[in-house]
Amino acid sequence: MDMKTRHILECLEADAKITHEKIAIMTGLAADEVSKRITELEDTGVIRKYKTVIDWDLAGDENVYAIIELKVSLERSVGYQALVERLYKFPEVRSVRLLSGQYDLSLTVSGRTMKEVAFFVAEKISTLDQVQHTTTHFVLKTYKEDGVILHEQESVTRLPVTP
Repeated sequence: MDMKTRHILECLEADAKITHEKIAIMTGLAADEVSKRITELEDTGVIRKYKTVIDWDLAGDENVYAIIELKVSLERSVGYQALVERLYKFPEVRSVRLLSGQYDLSLTVSGRTMKEVAFFVAEKISTLDQVQHTTTHFVLKTYKEDGVILHEQESVTRLPVTP
């Protein structure tokens, strides 16, 4: 990938609503060339989706999020792929990642309540033959999502002290 195409991707990653004209100014390419490259990147699957980062707490969302770590045993000829394909088909699963270290996989899941998430893990994840062990971490607060700070530090003002 050449540097101009990489720059286009970085611009889109930072702001999915940026216009092709602004990218053209930033990269030194013509706007029609930027449009052509973006179409190629979409067609080849390099650009998978355009996304908006939402502060769900601020929006009043009541969903509960959890990170589930899985220790798994693999089928000899299949590896992780068959299990991963099964896991990412659950609508509750927001992301699936292969890890190094003590656990093999990490899932981010969502549900309406902690109980709903717990039952999902107990009934759908833990019962899979390849899953040996799970650890569930409920997300209490998200400070930064996809590079965007959601909660700025509150400024503390001190009251003046007078004798």
